[in-house]
Amino acid sequence: MTNNKLTLNVQSEIGKLEAVMLHYPGPEVENMTPKNTQRALYSDILNLSIAQKEYTQLQGVLKKTSSVYEVSDLLEKVLEIPEQRFLLLQKICVTEQVEDYLDYLLELPSNQLTKILIEGLPMQVKTLTDFLKEEYYALQPLYNFYFTRDTSVTIGNTSLVCKMANAVRMRESFIMEAIFESGLFFNGSITNMYDASQNNPLVKIEGGDLLVAREDVLLIGSGARTSPQAIDLLIRELCKEKPCKKHVIVQQLPETPESFIHLDMVFTFLDKNTAMVYKPLILNNNPYKTVHIQIENGKVAKISQMNNIPAALKRLGMDIEPVICGGKADDWDQEREQWHSGANFLAIEPGKVLSYARNINTLEELNKKGFEIVRAKDVISGKFDMETSGKCVITLDGSELPRGGGGPRCMTMPLRRQ
Repeated sequence: MTNNKLTLNVQSEIGKLEAVMLHYPGPEVENMTPKNTQRALYSDILNLSIAQKEYTQLQGVLKKTSSVYEVSDLLEKVLEIPEQRFLLLQKICVTEQVEDYLDYLLELPSNQLTKILIEGLPMQVKTLTDFLKEEYYALQPLYNFYFTRDTSVTIGNTSLVCKMANAVRMRESFIMEAIFESGLFFNGSITNMYDASQNNPLVKIEGGDLLVAREDVLLIGSGARTSPQAIDLLIRELCKEKPCKKHVIVQQLPETPESFIHLDMVFTFLDKNTAMVYKPLILNNNPYKTVHIQIENGKVAKISQMNNIPAALKRLGMDIEPVICGGKADDWDQEREQWHSGANFLAIEPGKVLSYARNINTLEELNKKGFEIVRAKDVISGKFDMETSGKCVITLDGSELPRGGGGPRCMTMPLRRQ
């Protein structure tokens, strides 16, 4: 069995992507009404069939270049193991206060149980209390699960299970933890932020805020979804590893608007020496601090303030040329395109990145920097050959997916890069 397991390894944001975890959006995305979009962390409701067509493009491009692992396939295999099934269901039922459903869930076939754990379980109204709850679901649908980036992150050979900022996403982390803990699919260690935090409510951390800039350099956003307390805890966990020099660069983020929810919505790497940036927050003067934390011999040696992320990276020998999200000309374009994930890029390999087609000013800016603009359809059909091409941006149709509040990086969880 060991030979078939994938060894986790991510030492950068741009190394050639070899394996990635995805979740194809299903009925859970439509199992909401305008009344509960806020609770589901959406600002709008999505049309599932269009969202799926768009997502199929992302999936199609990635299947051309990497091994693609699908969350629901892995979960179903984990649920086949009685002990793993019991541990996961018990954790979910206790946390979500539906212990009365445990026996019912334990008896279900694995494929049906997988669907329920992702798409939600309607409440069986048997008591007055249930009837008066005005709640349709006993287990809420996982509306956000197609953003697989947030619930776990691969840092080096470690899978970090994140402690989500919102209870509605907690089960996603439990599922990821079960997949990694099962030992069925991957070789690597696991750090679980729920366990490490001992349920401290001040600790919250999500994968969209973590960027592996280099083997020894981590960028972390601190804002609505990732707290300073969680970053301190993560640093303590990192210090437990073999004592070596590490650098953590922390970028404070505004709590609003919600398009600034993670660092990867304002800064992503495109190539060895290029990054996409949202200029007002990353380059202009603003009240949000950039902090450089130096770790030596297993402890924090120094904490200092920097001008911005590119300046901090430059001091560490990474000279990054910023490309402006929304183009240089117009503040309005920058704001509009950032809102629709215009800074959220996924690198498939150095200089070959994925983006939404709708952010035309951002794409034009990249084109000026020598990136060829290519449609996902042409990559999937084989009309465009990525192997032989130079720098390129592969564009996905994005009318529905961006309304969920994320782009290609948010929707992909790299397991291994070259």
